[in-house]
Amino acid sequence: MSDFTTVEVSHDPRGFATLWLSREDKHNAFNALMIRELNIALGQLADDAGVRFVLLRGRGRHFSAGADLAWMQQSAQLDFNTNLDDARELGELMYALHRIKVPTLAVVQGAAFGGALGLISCCDMAIGAEDAQLCLSEVRIGLAPAVISPFVVKAIGERAARRYALTAERFSGLQAQALGLLAEVYPASQLEASVNQWVETLLANSPQAMRATKELLREVDGGTLSPGLRRYCENAIARIRVSAEGQEGLRAFLEKRQPAWQADANKEPRP
Repeated sequence: MSDFTTVEVSHDPRGFATLWLSREDKHNAFNALMIRELNIALGQLADDAGVRFVLLRGRGRHFSAGADLAWMQQSAQLDFNTNLDDARELGELMYALHRIKVPTLAVVQGAAFGGALGLISCCDMAIGAEDAQLCLSEVRIGLAPAVISPFVVKAIGERAARRYALTAERFSGLQAQALGLLAEVYPASQLEASVNQWVETLLANSPQAMRATKELLREVDGGTLSPGLRRYCENAIARIRVSAEGQEGLRAFLEKRQPAWQADANKEPRP
């Protein structure tokens, strides 16, 4: 793994990785370097066959305060083409996180503003603290949530996205759950224990089956029925039934024993 300045990647021997936003003194605010390093880290994780799933987290009190003000001030002095390059780099980050083949779980505490909502929306699942504070804050500083908007709309729906993008209202973790952005919320004091429960749940599942299911759901997307989609789904179940993990899972179920991937998950986690 590369040495990073603004992010950290930690690997658990049970087979998952945590990608940390690590600018705690800046409340994990984005700048050009963090975006670049997140892209590199995601590329490395995508190529690592030993990673079953990825947690996305922020060091310290906050998930991410959004864009770094110093970086935004510098961006204001740049011409259109240079700003376009910056936007493309951010777009690559959002699309890379959205399309990574393994499941992703965001864990949200404290503030999650601006582009941070894009990261949360790009993950397959997200949980957080009840008292987290979220905000699509761009219009307050004369901007728009442009690059993240497709993912936010997918996550919370068009009507809610219109409200929160146009008003820049803050909303709590509880409201984020009601909107569907967070799957579950917990008292802040219980968040870490809840993360461990989610990890154990994901470790119980076949790594190959989770990847195949994520690919299947991406193909299904909105669920528009077609002959092509029907054939794709039929082929998908046939392929996984004859795969090594599919065969192992079926044998383990019939023999009333633990499948091999669950045995691997019983390794002691790193401190």
